[in-house]
Amino acid sequence: MNLTTLTDDAWLALNNVADFATGLVTPSVRLGVTGLSRAGKTVFITALVHNLIKGGRMPLFEPMATGRLARASLQPQPDDAVPRFDYEAHVADMVDERVWPSSTRRISELRLTVAYESASYFSRTLGSGKLHIDIVDYPGEWLLDLPLLTKDYATWSREAVALSRLPNRARLAGDWHRRLEAADPAAEEDEATARGLADAFTGYLAACRADEHALSMLPPGRFLMPGDLDGSPALTFSPLVLEDDRVVPRTSMRAMMERRFEAYKTHVVRPFFRDHFARLDRQIVLVDALSALNAGPHAMRDLENALADILSCFRPGRTSWLASILTRRIDRILFAATKADHLHHTDHDRLQRVLKRLVKRAIKKAEFAGADIDILALAAVRATREGTVRRGGNALPTIIGTPMTGEIVDGERFDGKTEIAMFPGDLPKDPESLFAHLESESELEEAVAKVESESKHQPLQPESKLELSRAGTDVRYVRFRPPKLERSPDGLSLTLPHIRLDRALQFLIGDKLA
Repeated sequence: MNLTTLTDDAWLALNNVADFATGLVTPSVRLGVTGLSRAGKTVFITALVHNLIKGGRMPLFEPMATGRLARASLQPQPDDAVPRFDYEAHVADMVDERVWPSSTRRISELRLTVAYESASYFSRTLGSGKLHIDIVDYPGEWLLDLPLLTKDYATWSREAVALSRLPNRARLAGDWHRRLEAADPAAEEDEATARGLADAFTGYLAACRADEHALSMLPPGRFLMPGDLDGSPALTFSPLVLEDDRVVPRTSMRAMMERRFEAYKTHVVRPFFRDHFARLDRQIVLVDALSALNAGPHAMRDLENALADILSCFRPGRTSWLASILTRRIDRILFAATKADHLHHTDHDRLQRVLKRLVKRAIKKAEFAGADIDILALAAVRATREGTVRRGGNALPTIIGTPMTGEIVDGERFDGKTEIAMFPGDLPKDPESLFAHLESESELEEAVAKVESESKHQPLQPESKLELSRAGTDVRYVRFRPPKLERSPDGLSLTLPHIRLDRALQFLIGDKLA
């Protein structure tokens, strides 16, 4: 899938040459930390930096375990026009206030410089013994826009309307559907009508994202997190119910919406892809599979489709040393199921199998291109510990932690101060059971096609509602507060605890420090 123009490719080549020249002194690796909203990107970056700087316990990260990693320190990032990732504020939130950092609302960047002793005599003799790790953080919603670069307005509009008519979404789109029925694509363009449609469409997307639904296919992403573009024409458009064979004037609502859709791609999506996404060397994809499991099988299928669309925009594969001067490819991709601390460790392998099932289509594409792939369950910051509770003569494995304020367990609402021990349940051995109540992939596509074909002749509000079944699992997921850190005898806080953060680092950058 080609997402760049010739101009984009030339711009990327110039930047890669500049990066290569700079890297002759001190090599650098651009690490992409990617994931949809609430997957834990900010927490992951903060924990990664904190453990490297403070010397955390990371036995599976070979350079640190063998004592070859001398120190890690923060440096000014190379892109002066990109805000700095506020690492210090995020650490203070988790360590001092025991609250999770706010969700990412804008793009930011951080450079971590690692000094190390190479395991190779040749590298120790000729190398600098330093590596720059450039980390880019951005809202997860922005990822959803990348597939739009391959679509025109008519295609996107038909797909969006068809998707909104599926049973698990139709009741959330009621207000927007009523406005669509009243909107004539051939009518004279009108700003008030466009704004009303855009607001109703945004409301529908926001409802889909709510915890109880946890749906992931929600482009355009900036509608949910507009930033400085709030209220601009580039964010004031909506899908329409279209008829391909109908000729409309250039001043029609359809023409107006189409211009704004193209402006959104030109001024919002393409610069983000070109300036940041296409310049990555390594990639970790964080996936909040637990929230989708909580919401049911339709959320799982929606997450699977969203990941497939997003990952189709990656540039995986290997390039020769010479070719890498002009172009970049992502040669290692790590898929990580976050919040593993919400499960007992005996279920972590099952969580990894669930994630593998979610991304199997995308993995096939990446492996074909030659990229190394790994899958794991992790918790960048471990909020719970494990214990055992006896009940009725049986020993139940439990997790122990402090639920966040407002969390409800067995009808009891918690105040954010009380610690509990709970049995989270077990994930099924076969991840296919989590999708058992859904159609096959091809059947789902046929259903969307059917809805699309009928959209010209039938009302958008369905006459009947389909009851949605929950996932076939009894596992319960509760949001816990960050852990209370113990202090060393000299009064310093210990490093943030984690689950498999060291294994993730070894896969992502271990070879760069060999």
